[in-house]
Amino acid sequence: MQTRGAIIRQAPGKYEVVDLEVDDPRPGEIQVKMVASGLCHSDDHIATGDIPVGVYPFAGGHEGAGIVTKAGENTKGIKEGDHVVFSFLPACGHCRWCASGMQNLCDLGAGLLAGSRWGDPTDFRLKMTDGTPVGQMCGISTFLETTTVSADSVVKVDDDIPLDKACLVGCGVGTGWGSAVNSAGVQPGHTVVVMGIGGIGINAVQGAAHAGASNVIAVDPIAFKREKAQELGATHAVETMEEAIELAQQFTNGQGADSSIVTTGVVKPEHVQQAFAAIRKAGTCVVTALGDITEVGLPIALSELTLFQKRLQGAMFGASNPNWDIKRQLQLYREGVLKLDELVTKTYTLDDIQQGYQDMHDGKNIRGVIVYDS
Repeated sequence: MQTRGAIIRQAPGKYEVVDLEVDDPRPGEIQVKMVASGLCHSDDHIATGDIPVGVYPFAGGHEGAGIVTKAGENTKGIKEGDHVVFSFLPACGHCRWCASGMQNLCDLGAGLLAGSRWGDPTDFRLKMTDGTPVGQMCGISTFLETTTVSADSVVKVDDDIPLDKACLVGCGVGTGWGSAVNSAGVQPGHTVVVMGIGGIGINAVQGAAHAGASNVIAVDPIAFKREKAQELGATHAVETMEEAIELAQQFTNGQGADSSIVTTGVVKPEHVQQAFAAIRKAGTCVVTALGDITEVGLPIALSELTLFQKRLQGAMFGASNPNWDIKRQLQLYREGVLKLDELVTKTYTLDDIQQGYQDMHDGKNIRGVIVYDS
């Protein structure tokens, strides 16, 4: 069928909205009419070339929600009319990682940036009107009005949950919240530093607050983001890591923060160095942010790593299990514990996608969301 979507033709490049053709679902797949899609920084990394992909043109978007319009036979029992939230990390349910409770590391994730179906670089569900194959971001591409995806990439949710808010739990919320709750292991009474308050960092703030941290120090040079952080659980908000380190030491008798979480828009080695310096002995520094994936090396003292027994921890989707955590977070939303409405700074049409990313770069949004015509 015909659809429209935002693609990049090359990197560096900009998203442009074009007419496309999307295949009907095959066994194990579903077709979804999109309701909303978050404008995550990871899709901007695709456009800038920080994260190279397997094929161009490439259709972006990996944080979204919609309504199933067609469904092939699938083991999840997803059917036409179901409301679903996308998980940008598919979960097969039976590989070593899924079976051991680490769905975020599912073996299917190896094909996220290939653009094609899992394991077959020649198999596509999306093409230009002239027949040219188009890659799908994480196998889903939520910057499409209608998309065809694997049933392994969605989680069915209750019909009464607003999908323009629920879309956020498919990436930004789970990644940030999980970075604090799962990866940093925040406990009651802890002091936590969150470095960078965007769509991920604001949810690391929420997660740290939910886990019972006594002091949640948000760090961002933009006043608007510091204000939002304090609205959603930060006890303190400062412009620089130097201020954050000084505060953390004041709260801990000079020891330093129990954990620091790096959620900057584009991570640099010096960000990790600063966050590593902020934590106490046996503390945890969580690196969630992405940047140039070819960059190698961190300027941290090996003696400090060893002798202070500090922990440097990466976080993929906040170590979440999407089939459980997406529903759990939506239940917290129902209960008024997890804030979603407050995360959406501005909504856009699909045709305004480039303005949405410009607003992100200008520091105007916590999260911009594309809302599709119903």
